[in-house]
Amino acid sequence: MFPYKGLQEDTDYPVVLVHFALNIEILTSCSASSLQSYLGILQESGIGRNWPWASGGSSILAEFGTLHLEFVHLSHLSGNPVFAEKVMNIRKVLNRLDKPEGLYPNYLNPSSGQWGQHHVSIGGLGDSFYEYLLKAWLMSDKTDEDGKKMYYDAVQAIETHLIRKSSGGLTYIAEWKGGLLEHKMGHLTCFAGGMFALGADGAPSDKTGRHIELGAEIARTCHESYDRTRMKLGPEAFRFDGGVEAIATRQNEKYYILRPEVIETYMYMWRLTHDPKYREWGWEAVEALEKHCRVDGGYSGIRDVYNNHESHDDVQQSFFLSETLKYLYLLFSEDDLLPFEHWVFNTEAHPLPVLHKDDGNKEENQK
Repeated sequence: MFPYKGLQEDTDYPVVLVHFALNIEILTSCSASSLQSYLGILQESGIGRNWPWASGGSSILAEFGTLHLEFVHLSHLSGNPVFAEKVMNIRKVLNRLDKPEGLYPNYLNPSSGQWGQHHVSIGGLGDSFYEYLLKAWLMSDKTDEDGKKMYYDAVQAIETHLIRKSSGGLTYIAEWKGGLLEHKMGHLTCFAGGMFALGADGAPSDKTGRHIELGAEIARTCHESYDRTRMKLGPEAFRFDGGVEAIATRQNEKYYILRPEVIETYMYMWRLTHDPKYREWGWEAVEALEKHCRVDGGYSGIRDVYNNHESHDDVQQSFFLSETLKYLYLLFSEDDLLPFEHWVFNTEAHPLPVLHKDDGNKEENQK
């Protein structure tokens, strides 16, 4: 609803939507005294719940850390600060915690407010937390200094402890499990190339070029993960061990479910550098999608992108429409379509307006 509102010229916003947010108990998922953010709220009892497999029922970093843009925007639209206060509280709790090597583990116990299993991933379970630190700063018209500091501190820790280069010269982001690296990179992690490049302008002056470079290197690695398959579509995860590079070695990592993250990075890299290779790589993906994923009635995922014979999973994921195709459209559009100085994309690729510092004055003058 918020992105739709952001694209409208009418500034009136139905109060009923704010009441709806309150009625579904959206705020009960974030306690004021500790970080009690749950996967969902059982409506009859009001009791929060989490995935039972998540490190003893822990809350997941990419879930409680991916509320910020929407809640801040809701406070802006409604004039009610309580939504923004709730997500700011999450930050306060995280800032009080010791972080191993400056990294944020994927699991946090919602009762004790302490980290669960020490597993760090910039892909699944962690990804959008980092994205939202950067985008919160951008959406605030670069006034959210806490978000900015948390983001660049996190990137420094990621570069020091997780980013590695293969013997073949491919830069990848490993996973960290209890102090040991697993030299695996997920398709979900490929979004980080665009994130690094998007945040380059705000980095310390001696790091700006490095952040753009990191974005380009991750984009290249993720392109290689596509190019090294028979179908030219990327696997769910790929490895850098056992003599292989950017290749899935386990059967349960060889599938492709129409994910957007590689295209997302191509789009950001194109917008920020205008290097034509990103559009070329994007078009390669379009051709592969049309050749291997197009079926009667839509597009299907592939069970094994290395196999000579297509085996469709007969599922068109919702993010294929909201993200993959949207990022492809933006990749081949002019930069003035949803320009970055006025819009940020949330983790599902919905555009939210930058809250420019003079917006408040404009609203006051219109009263």
